[in-house]
Amino acid sequence: MAKKKKLEKKKRKTVRTRNWEDKHEFAFTHDLVKHRRASVKLPEAAEESNPLPVNFEPNGVVISHAKKWAFVELAGEERLCLIDERLKEKDSTLLAPGDRVLVEFENTDAIVRGVSERTTKLCRPGHADARLNEQVFAANIDLLVVVAASMKPPFRVGLVDRYLIAAEVGGVKPVLCVNKMDLVDTPPEALSLYRDLGIPIVLTSCTTGEGIDELRALLKNKCSVLSGHSGVGKSSLLNVLSPDLSLHTKAVSQATQKGQHTTTASRLYVLEDSIRIIDTPGIRALGVWGVSPEELTYYFPEIAEAAGECRFRNCTHSHEPDCAVREAVENNAISSARYASYLRIRASLESETGMTPGRMMPL
Repeated sequence: MAKKKKLEKKKRKTVRTRNWEDKHEFAFTHDLVKHRRASVKLPEAAEESNPLPVNFEPNGVVISHAKKWAFVELAGEERLCLIDERLKEKDSTLLAPGDRVLVEFENTDAIVRGVSERTTKLCRPGHADARLNEQVFAANIDLLVVVAASMKPPFRVGLVDRYLIAAEVGGVKPVLCVNKMDLVDTPPEALSLYRDLGIPIVLTSCTTGEGIDELRALLKNKCSVLSGHSGVGKSSLLNVLSPDLSLHTKAVSQATQKGQHTTTASRLYVLEDSIRIIDTPGIRALGVWGVSPEELTYYFPEIAEAAGECRFRNCTHSHEPDCAVREAVENNAISSARYASYLRIRASLESETGMTPGRMMPL
């Protein structure tokens, strides 16, 4: 009988760093051993006799978090804090960068004991198999900077439209930043759609420096969140705004022309000129949270205006006769790209899974 060949154990090419302070991107979110070594665990009796504070003044701002731990800005310094086990996630993310929290001390341990109500947020629905219904990327922000690329990856109207809806749902003012302008001679034609809607637009290049000062002026004295497709240059923009950050970046895949993830968790950065920026992981899908199919029309102002002339009051603008919206599209009074975006989003909202039919994830 032939002997079975002994399989060699595959060697790990890299060693996982445990330097949390300097290598946050790779250590803080993935070092599960650190999470298991949580040194403070409250007994059940203590939970009943020592309830969490209800009315409190927050003394810290969340920079980033993972599982039981959070980096919190306290008195101008970053502090690693344990999250009190009595703070439970319900339907929404418990902590997000920008959250204002109460931190209390037990001996040398800093513990997050309270989370203030959010004034604004950037969120999306959780996936079908996710624990949470609402996934929050950033909280208490003034601006949502939707970063798109002029090319590599190509400019996509659909994702920009979804971000504009997310901004309005979350109470955040949107700004459209088109990066990599050094790769093209003229801006994408679709930008005229957003100029007509009054959306502020800034054209940037991390290579030539175009538009960087304009972007910095928009961000000054505000808390903003950078979000967009993978590979559009969010981390590169941060590196140009503050070279000391030295964030890791990757080129767009030549095979798929899609971005590759470099940021793995949302994180708040504090820059000069009182600029506070939350960098988020690049995404290829953004579901719409908190909007019904019937309400969607009102997030497309040009469609909402034309809808008043439709024959049916509950017109979906997809197939009904005497639809003023479809007529406006045929007459080029409404952009066909924006109308197609509306139909895709409506189809995803009407589906049982929240996904656009024919796609693996909502786009």
